[in-house]
Amino acid sequence: MAAHRKSAHRKPKQRPFTGPAARTAATLALAGAATATSATGAGAAPAEPAPTAAQVRAKVDRLYHDAEVATEKYNGAKEKEAAATKAVDTLADEAARRTDRLNSARHTLGSMATAQYRTGALDPAVQLALSSDPDTYLERAAQLDRAGDRQTSLLTGIRRQLSGIARVKARADRETEALAARRAELQEHRTAITTKLAAARKLLATLTADERAAYERLADAAHGGGPAQADRSATHADRSTARASVAAPDSRAGRAVAFAHGAIGKPYVWGATGPNAFDCSGLTQAAWQAAGVSLPRTTYTQINAGQRVSRSELAPGDLVFFYSGISHVGLYIGGGQMIHAPRPGAPVRIAPIDQMPFAGATRVA
Repeated sequence: MAAHRKSAHRKPKQRPFTGPAARTAATLALAGAATATSATGAGAAPAEPAPTAAQVRAKVDRLYHDAEVATEKYNGAKEKEAAATKAVDTLADEAARRTDRLNSARHTLGSMATAQYRTGALDPAVQLALSSDPDTYLERAAQLDRAGDRQTSLLTGIRRQLSGIARVKARADRETEALAARRAELQEHRTAITTKLAAARKLLATLTADERAAYERLADAAHGGGPAQADRSATHADRSTARASVAAPDSRAGRAVAFAHGAIGKPYVWGATGPNAFDCSGLTQAAWQAAGVSLPRTTYTQINAGQRVSRSELAPGDLVFFYSGISHVGLYIGGGQMIHAPRPGAPVRIAPIDQMPFAGATRVA
């Protein structure tokens, strides 16, 4: 009896897991260990270091450049949108004029039909037989024949008017669709510009006051270049800005250069063509407009607005272009210098042409 009680209180012997149970336990143990390791690692992972001032400057320069590329695309889309709007308005005016002529012809035809109804109840032969004055009747009959010819002509004209109005409305529908596409494109480029400029401002806000001032000095010295290029160009700018002015080759170029000099100090605003603010191609367009010459709106169309000239042949009034995508333009004033609208925050100014990658030059015809 005592032996029985002793055996009853004895703990059962633990048997090790075997087979599927063992594999399941091992999997759970490994998963728990991995989770613990991951949690420990996540807590211990160092935060990503903040970008240096040089990296911020490089990113801001890239954002400004990309915004300028988008600005020129915006300018081109705006020009096309204006042309499409004009086409739609012109077609609407034409449709209105045609409709007025159609209504006038219909009114005339209706009046003729009413008159014929009132006088044409009897057969013409009966009217002749009953007439006391055959000569008068025959004269009136001739008039009726002429009226019939006129009626036929009016009907033909009305058919032509209806066909013409249908063609005009079809063209207007196509132009309206094109206008909607141009406006969507315009909005796309506008969004790209504002997004990039906002990103640039956000990055600049991360700099200290001293770093921001250093960036502005570098940007002023070499718009669009890196810090090393800025340092080289700053020295060149100091020398080149002291050179004497070079005479323009003709009066028109002289007027364009004079206008550009008068714009110095005015702010850069994307999409602006003056008189109080400019973007780069808006400045060159306005300068040559003051000389009586109409230039296209964008950098990539202005480069084809005259005769291409080499860098060694440059003369005051020539347009000088930069970057492989022809995204920036200035007005050459001689002595290796230009007047241009650099970027947001930088007003119209004189600068050396070697501060950005030179892409070509055009002499306005």
